[in-house]
Amino acid sequence: MSEDQYFIVKKKALPEVLLKVVKAKRLLDSERVMTVQEATDAVQISRSSFYKYRDDIMPFYEHSRGKTITFILQMDDTPGLLSKVLSNVAKFHANILTIHQTIPVNKIAMLTLSIEILPQTESISVMLQSIEEMEGIHYVKILARE
Repeated sequence: MSEDQYFIVKKKALPEVLLKVVKAKRLLDSERVMTVQEATDAVQISRSSFYKYRDDIMPFYEHSRGKTITFILQMDDTPGLLSKVLSNVAKFHANILTIHQTIPVNKIAMLTLSIEILPQTESISVMLQSIEEMEGIHYVKILARE
């Protein structure tokens, strides 16, 4: 089992620290607090716990159809790799809204994709995992859900 697999876990099964990280992220997103220190103080966790888990937990919205997901991935500058990533998104029946790829530096590029979740879109977590498992992909991270 790889470390980067995705799971759906009921809230009651999560350690309290992970739930507090989600609360701190919501505070920061809502702009009720301005700094990570203020957010972590408000939910009573350390900044190091926040930074350790912030990219690894986010709420799952059951009714995410019609929503937009933006994710970033780091990839090798290999001919055809971008096409394979886009084909994978199409295979899962998601609609690509925006594509932005940086100019490769040291043969590594960053790709930001925004996709729309349609009624026929298959599992987003499976799609992201399949992209991350492609040769030449270093990592995939979800940046936002709207």
